[in-house]
Amino acid sequence: MADNLFTRFVAAVPDPQKAFLLPPGASAISYGDAFARAAQFAHVLARHGLVPGDRVAVQTEKSPAALILYLAALRAGLIYLPLNTGYTPSELAYFVQDAAPKLFVVAEKNLPAIAAAVPAVEFLTLSDDGQSGSLIAEAQGAPRNFDDAPVGMQDLASILYTSGTTGRSKGAMLSHGNLHSNAASLKQAWGFSANDVLLHALPIFHIHGLFVATNVTLLCGASMLFLPKFEPDAIFAALPEATVMMGVPTFYTRLLKDPRLSPQAAGHMRLFISGSAPLLPETFRDWQARTHHTLLERYGMTETNMNSSNPYKGERIAGSVGLALPGVEIRIADGEGRPLPQGEIGMIEVRGPNIFQGYWNMPEKTAAEFRRDGFFITGDMGMIGPDGYLRIVGRGKDLIITGGLNVYPREIEAMLDDVPGVEESAVVGLPHEDFGEGVTAFIIARDGAALTEARIQEALRDRLARFKQPKRVLFLKALPRNTMGKVQKAALRAEYKDLYR
Repeated sequence: MADNLFTRFVAAVPDPQKAFLLPPGASAISYGDAFARAAQFAHVLARHGLVPGDRVAVQTEKSPAALILYLAALRAGLIYLPLNTGYTPSELAYFVQDAAPKLFVVAEKNLPAIAAAVPAVEFLTLSDDGQSGSLIAEAQGAPRNFDDAPVGMQDLASILYTSGTTGRSKGAMLSHGNLHSNAASLKQAWGFSANDVLLHALPIFHIHGLFVATNVTLLCGASMLFLPKFEPDAIFAALPEATVMMGVPTFYTRLLKDPRLSPQAAGHMRLFISGSAPLLPETFRDWQARTHHTLLERYGMTETNMNSSNPYKGERIAGSVGLALPGVEIRIADGEGRPLPQGEIGMIEVRGPNIFQGYWNMPEKTAAEFRRDGFFITGDMGMIGPDGYLRIVGRGKDLIITGGLNVYPREIEAMLDDVPGVEESAVVGLPHEDFGEGVTAFIIARDGAALTEARIQEALRDRLARFKQPKRVLFLKALPRNTMGKVQKAALRAEYKDLYR
């Protein structure tokens, strides 16, 4: 009998009548119905000639059917390729050409534009609500059971493309074993059980919503309040029925602005988890004060899923991403991979069963990102303090070298965010004739705050070494972000590259 991610999901659900998905305003979808629907979708995929190891690309809106399509791909032994709904047809052409999927499931409304732009590939469609489209039509009447493909834990389950902010996107190859090991670690670390109800408002084309949230839920037979998107009214309506919520920092900052947020509104919850972008210490403190809950921040990336987490039982520290997860090793190393002493800043490197299999069609890039002893070079800079907790200083590519001296943006951003009237900040290095790079701060001011460049610089004057102080402070209405809320510093560097020229 096959042993893979899907068979482990099935084994974790003793009662097929247990509710799996709870969509707002619609009937609950049981585990039995979800697995049967996945079988019908798997038959459709097989009828289109897909065999184990083939890729199926997906760009659709979030719906129960879209999530069940992921389960169908696992059942059929296919490699699931979820694509950000924000990608344009011209961007999709690259992914299709690179991954060579045999089939592409797209949003029904987008088919004409996508079909005109991407290389020759067969299409199926799905409506935004998942109720119609050619996939649904072809699944009608299909058998509700399926002979699951004999794939194992070592076989690929998915290819996820990185955001491509430092070059062309890379396809991270994740096996059934990679995904299962991480879900099992998170289930243990966060105390998940079949009694939990996860409030799911994340997209399902990213590791956070697709693998972290969904796989953990499936692996313990819990239920999900499955919202199509983040919307405060829907969140507050669902909170009384939920026990856990996973979100990006933007979710929590927006909820903090809502007068409905209170200890009573969050009274039924046991855990709020934050990830995919850095959580401001101010947000951490404000959430604690408003809800009497302490946000749990964790650290992961496309290539590894989750690596560390603040403890479920134990102290959660603002500005920290906690301790290594069970089975994961984390070290701080110099440029040659030599471990650094505790408290020193260096490259974060990780090793464990969660680490991906490499980059699709990029053997040289894969080899360059791994040490000989199997540690993966994350590209993130960090340090481990005396308390053993990991703190991320920033991406290695975001390191600023000014006048030959290293400056870590997160240190400056933390101080900027403490300045009264500052809502948020981002610090980058821009080309500078004298210093190589000039430290530059971008500020989002709170409504009504009377901030100026001179006031910001004065606030930092006695708190930072002179070489770390921003040479310029610019005020923006919003910072550029990706779909998960992470600030895109590459976009700032590109737009303002001539500031000092």
